[in-house]
Amino acid sequence: MDSGKGTTYIHVFGCRASLSEGEFIAGMMKSYGHDVTEDLTREFSSAVIVTCSVTHEADRKCRNLIRRVRKILGAEGVLAVCGCWAQGVDANSARDLGVDILGGSKGKNLIPSAVINMSENGRKFLDLRTHDMSQWEELPLNSTVLHSRAFVKIQDGCNHFCTYCIIPFLRGKPVSRPIENIIAEINRLIDNGTKEIIFTGIHLGIYGKDIDTSLADLIRKVSRVDGLKRLRLGSIEPFSLDDELINALAECKAFCHHLHLPLQSGDDDILGRMRRGYTSAEFVKVCDNLREKISGDIHISSDILTGFPGESDTAFNNTLDVMKASGFGRVHVFPYSARKGTLAANMAGQVSHSAKIERVARAISLGREMFRDYAQKFVGTEAEILIERDNKGHTRNYIEAVCSGNDNEIVKAEVIRFDGNRLECLRRD
Repeated sequence: MDSGKGTTYIHVFGCRASLSEGEFIAGMMKSYGHDVTEDLTREFSSAVIVTCSVTHEADRKCRNLIRRVRKILGAEGVLAVCGCWAQGVDANSARDLGVDILGGSKGKNLIPSAVINMSENGRKFLDLRTHDMSQWEELPLNSTVLHSRAFVKIQDGCNHFCTYCIIPFLRGKPVSRPIENIIAEINRLIDNGTKEIIFTGIHLGIYGKDIDTSLADLIRKVSRVDGLKRLRLGSIEPFSLDDELINALAECKAFCHHLHLPLQSGDDDILGRMRRGYTSAEFVKVCDNLREKISGDIHISSDILTGFPGESDTAFNNTLDVMKASGFGRVHVFPYSARKGTLAANMAGQVSHSAKIERVARAISLGREMFRDYAQKFVGTEAEILIERDNKGHTRNYIEAVCSGNDNEIVKAEVIRFDGNRLECLRRD
């Protein structure tokens, strides 16, 4: 077996913006001559963990993996962490966990060279974090290492300050990537065989507001890129989907018919307490507009947050009703987790843990039923599938699918059945 010298383990927690950042780090480590692995059972001499801090559970998972990786690396291996949890952690706490290189929300471009330098010259604690989030940090991709699909980061930061969310404090104010840099990256990725691009950001819908452009304008320009097969958006807030953006998506032939719109709650009082910026009726109207202007079969997935302070049984039942009215496909459900420093942490009406968990179970049950109903509509139809790994991939509507094919190949297939999680397909091309 390889000794693992010159091999870097990389793990990415959290959102698709983090996936893009992890992809950049992986590409840079490869450029320095390191092999890259996501397999903890392989031998490796260094590790980079991109962290998340969206919930207490995310924090816990990050700490646990850091401890585990430190033990595997032993006394000589170099461990770097970066991302949202790393931005907020006390430096002494990180050092006590065995972290050597502490990056934050910015400065990820410094991580790979720091790992190489420390691997060659010996371990020491290095804090690379900055609190200046005002400038765009360019993390260019040339090709993909960790995934078949390319997560292209176009935006960072958030100024919405939902009352439950810690991320604006860790990511800073919104900044947008210049369009010419995005187009150049897409062209490089396409030239290197990428079939699908996913735009990512922390608050994707406000892309361009700081540089006198818009997400709609970017979509129109990207739609003219030669060789672009498939384009997706990461999670986007419903109030960002105005007529201009919806029309731009409808006109873009590469756009895959799926959008992830976080609902969080279907109760207007709770939405107000969350400071979400829309009512339940406005959310449903956005979903209706998407089906009218883009496709009746567009897949709208969502997030639900149960047990927010003040959420009564009636408020929760209103959420279930709006889930049905919105016609969701896949739904992700989370119990509310109080985050120190947010307004919601000190709100009256904190909901018991048992009530949160019971509501999570009910929302998950409804979500599974809705996703089954949505996915089964495609049984007996032809689907286009991007095979990502081991004969598994996604349809253009972002339903997981199993079909024979090579990694990073787009195939035409007949949908045979839905097994409760994914479509089983028979290749036809």
